Amino acid sequence: MKLRLFQELLDLNQAFEQVLRGLERMEKLPLFHAEELRYARAEVETARLQANREFYANFEELVEKDAVWAHKFRRAYDQKLKDPFDLYLEVKEREEARKKKGLPPRVVLLPDWDKDEEQRFGNERVKKRKRAAKKRRTTTTKQRRNTTNPTTIVQGRRHSDARKEK
Repeated sequence: MKLRLFQELLDLNQAFEQVLRGLERMEKLPLFHAEELRYARAEVETARLQANREFYANFEELVEKDAVWAHKFRRAYDQKLKDPFDLYLEVKEREEARKKKGLPPRVVLLPDWDKDEEQRFGNERVKKRKRAAKKRRTTTTKQRRNTTNPTTIVQGRRHSDARKEK
């Protein structure tokens, strides 16, 4: 899109340039008043200047929007790739720097924290949840089988006896 905009601006400036050269050629002819043609050239040059200023004022806004998008995309992408343990190390380094300056800590870091231990614990919890869910499904299936028995008791009688009376 921006390339097309620059091409349009280039075409406009070339057209202005052709008009200015034409006016310069006309100044050399005795048929026209040179002073009036110079004034016309100044007006054309002013129009070109205003068009270029308008273009670059609006173009800056377009470029800024693209820059904001690119920054947000790169930041999100970098965050996605970042290892959570790196964040822990950054915080630890900052807290050590604060401690050297004599400032109070902002966070409490667990001593001897091991990310691998945390991952193992997380994996164990996932396995336990899967086993519990499987057990719930099995229990629910057994309960359904028991409740669909045709000899279910209805108002003190077996359901099959109640149907026979009708």
